[in-house]
Amino acid sequence: MFVTPAYAQAAGGAGGGAALAQFIPLILIFAIMYFLMIRPQQKRVKQHRAMVEAVKKGDQVVTQGGILGKVVSVRDDELEVEIATGVRVRVIRSTLAQVVNKTEPVAANS
Repeated sequence: MFVTPAYAQAAGGAGGGAALAQFIPLILIFAIMYFLMIRPQQKRVKQHRAMVEAVKKGDQVVTQGGILGKVVSVRDDELEVEIATGVRVRVIRSTLAQVVNKTEPVAANS
């Protein structure tokens, strides 16, 4: 009725290859998470960093707070942005959400 000790030892010895098979799904999940979440986020951070470094005087920018303004002066880590006539604020470069390209006036052909 009881399991003999020799029978119990024989069943436990065959688990060497099964341990590797248990880690394969975890490795696959990590690989999928890397390609679907981590890598795209790193790409967005790289693009944002390049955009922030390329800001120059005269660009129109949108901050993460939603403030739209024109860059008046550029310093090391901060920008001076004019949000209304005579109203200037200093913002940290990394808080920029978007650089809005200058719109050229359309030449009237007619």
